[in-house]
Order: sequence, then structure tokens, then C-alpha cells
Amino acid sequence: MTVLITGSRGAVARNLIGLLRERGHALRAASSRPADPDTVRCDLTDPSTFATALKGVTSVFLYAEPSRIDAFIEEAAGAGVEHVVLLSSSAVLAPDAADSPVARTHLDVERALDASSIPATSLRPGSFASNALAWSRLLPGRPISLPFPGAHSDPIHEADVAEAALAVLTDPGPGGRPYTLTGPESLTFAEQIDILSRVTGRPFSVRHVTREEWKSEMADHVPAAFADSLLDWWEAHDGSPVELTASVRELTGRPARTFATWARDHAGDFRA
Repeated sequence: MTVLITGSRGAVARNLIGLLRERGHALRAASSRPADPDTVRCDLTDPSTFATALKGVTSVFLYAEPSRIDAFIEEAAGAGVEHVVLLSSSAVLAPDAADSPVARTHLDVERALDASSIPATSLRPGSFASNALAWSRLLPGRPISLPFPGAHSDPIHEADVAEAALAVLTDPGPGGRPYTLTGPESLTFAEQIDILSRVTGRPFSVRHVTREEWKSEMADHVPAAFADSLLDWWEAHDGSPVELTASVRELTGRPARTFATWARDHAGDFRA
């Protein structure tokens, strides 16, 4: 088995590469912008990079990029790929997923894989715990601007997603169907911030802002349509716990890591 890992500079992919190497599995790291000679160039928007990346590959860990997915699937099938594990999103489960810029990217890739001849497994994490890293870049004393500090999410450790991917890549038994992956707790933003402050020793405060104030503050980083989708989701879950799953335990044999564990693992990012 040789596994192609697309998006190899991402947090989940980096964890997965480490796990595969520890267990002696052959792999090929790929990125649209390779940072070292051991990484092959595979730009999921550029079909000319697909053949070299896929040569001799039996399984693929795929990031969701819909623009040339049909060409990627055709090349993968021709190369003899036997299984694709897609890093999707639980956003595809929303009733308005087809109209949401947050969900549509993942949904289009899932549908293309479902229509292909290659067996595929979609991993659908909800909220990544690593989204909190955005707060680590705030200047000391600057508050975190939040329009819905009471909005719930299910923060999942990137290591749990990587271990779930390892499970379905190395054991054909559980593959071939989607898995919704969540952390073990439904936490509000305010609760996450309290945990971060306690674990890292760095004090954080919250500035309650309006939707429009948040959009204006984030305009250089988050496109307006994407921002509206996020805000709608947060508003819908303001004060409402999200549903949790046991998929991490089902695939890995142990419970998902808590947000406090993630905070301890990344404490250095908040102290630098």
C-alpha cells in the first residue's frame, strides 16, 4: 500500500504522515507548494500535476477542492487507486448545504466521489479545535471579538481526525461510508476561552460585537459570503449544544481528546 497525502502541509495531514511512518507504511507527501524535495507537487486545481503524484498509489487522503475533482478522479482510477479518504466537513449535513459556501466545496467533492468507481470514505469533522489558534495571534491585552460568545461547537483535535483517517486507510473493514467526527464536548466560545486561559496561563477577555462589526473586523481575512455563513451557523447554535458522535471511538478504539488536551498540546503557541 502506498498512500498519497494531499495538502501535506496541513495539520491533519502532518499528523497522518507521522502515524503512517511510525507504522512503516509507504506514503507520498504532496502539496501545491512543496517545501522540501521529499514532497511531490500536486495542485488540486492543476490536472497537469496529477499523474506524477498518483503513479503507483493505492490510496489517497484527499483535501476537498472541487474545481478539478472529475479530472483527479479520472487520473486516480487510471492509476489504480483503490480507496480515497476525503477530509470533508459536517457542514454537508445542513439542509442548505448546497447553497452554503462553507459546505458546498465539500459537498461537491463528496458527490463526485460517490458517482465514481473508486470506493471512498468521507470524514466529516465539525469544528476544529485548532480554529482557536486565531486567538493566539492577538496582541497581549487585546480582547477577542465575538458576536455570539454563547454559540456552541464540537471542537475536535486534529490528531483525532488523523487517527480516524489512519484507521480507514489501513483497514478496509470500516471504509466506504461517511463518518461525522466530533470532539467529546459541546462547548461555547466563552467556555473554550476560559479553558485556554486556565491551561496556558494567558488571560483573555471577550468583546461582544455585532454581526456587522465582526464582518468589518474580519474583512481582510474572511470573504463576506463565507462570513455570513459562519455567522448564521453561530447564531443558530447560540445557547444550543450541538449533537456529538462516537465515531472517533468507533474508528480508533478510544474517546476523542478534550479541548483542554488540545490546549495543553498547543500551549506554546499561546505563550510565544
